[in-house]
Amino acid sequence: MVDLKAWLSLQREKGGLRSLRPVLRRGKGRLTLAGDGERELIDFSSNDYLGLAEHPALIAAAQEALRLFGAGSGAARLMSGDLAVHHELEEAVALLKGKEAALTFGSGYMANTGIIPALVDRHDLIFSDRLNHASIHDGCRLSGGRVIRFRHNDLNHLEELLKEKRGTTTALIVVESIYSMDGDRCPLRELVQLKERFGCLLMVDEAHATGVFGEHGGGVIEEDGVSDGVDLAMGTFGKGLGSYGAYVAANREMIDYLLNRARSFIFSTALPPAVAAASLAAVRLVRQEPELRCELHEKIAYFKKLLRNGGYGADLGPSQIIPILVGESEATLNKAGLLKTQGIFATAVRPPTVPEGTARLRFSITRHHSATDLSQAAAALLKIMD
Repeated sequence: MVDLKAWLSLQREKGGLRSLRPVLRRGKGRLTLAGDGERELIDFSSNDYLGLAEHPALIAAAQEALRLFGAGSGAARLMSGDLAVHHELEEAVALLKGKEAALTFGSGYMANTGIIPALVDRHDLIFSDRLNHASIHDGCRLSGGRVIRFRHNDLNHLEELLKEKRGTTTALIVVESIYSMDGDRCPLRELVQLKERFGCLLMVDEAHATGVFGEHGGGVIEEDGVSDGVDLAMGTFGKGLGSYGAYVAANREMIDYLLNRARSFIFSTALPPAVAAASLAAVRLVRQEPELRCELHEKIAYFKKLLRNGGYGADLGPSQIIPILVGESEATLNKAGLLKTQGIFATAVRPPTVPEGTARLRFSITRHHSATDLSQAAAALLKIMD
């Protein structure tokens, strides 16, 4: 057994020990840390990109579902927990993602650890981007298939590996469209060509893209016009859509298969009706109100302009996620602390979430941020990085 005391002590020395500290959300992208008095901080660590968690339409939908159906679904979908709102949500998701059907899961982690093992077994291959989310890596391990990692966003490397190892069994390529810690974007058009050439399945995690990209909020697969070439579009409701849970969208046959094989779906209680109703309201909103996305992208561009004009020369990426690379964990924690003194809450992201030596401050821009908020954050960040 692991020596718990020694392990915790080592993590503390390395600056890698994590702990929980409650926050009080003040609304409009502000929070107060427990034990920190009444001092408000501007939250740059939230994934509520479109500010939908506080949107009246989501709150009203959740309240009505709570009144009508109670707090929980009471059972798994295949028992008696299958409610009409779950089907309405799946139909709306399928439309959003340009697919025939969809299936909901309890979380993004449950989706990835359920979908991948359902598709792949020990005779099959998985080609996975090295910077994929932990839930994807864990889903790959649980599958028992042979996992081959390719260099991040390096399709030349992937092509070499496919030529060498593809074989005749099932082969699954798994990527994210927007990477959660780097904020960069997968070259999906070229990837679809590659997967078709080598006869692979392609699964794209759109957790950080849904609602934020695409004409109707359908993510990068919609914006790049590759919905038909992506076999499985997975994503979450807990980020740009402001709610909780996850989904996968695909053709009807694939969804029927996953309904019967994805263990994290079969053996889990259904999403609470209030959560499903809020998610449904969010999916409809992002289709009907493109101005939500436009406003967010204007703020993203403004913040990046402030940093560039202030002399910050590192790449700021193409998305709402802006990683500020520091390097060592302790130095990153110190800089996060300095930002708090300036009224800015930005999380220090450390290994093992990111590779050793690449600890960073992760800024995520949301629709809540005003021009004043963005100017304050840019000034504080430029000061500590000088």
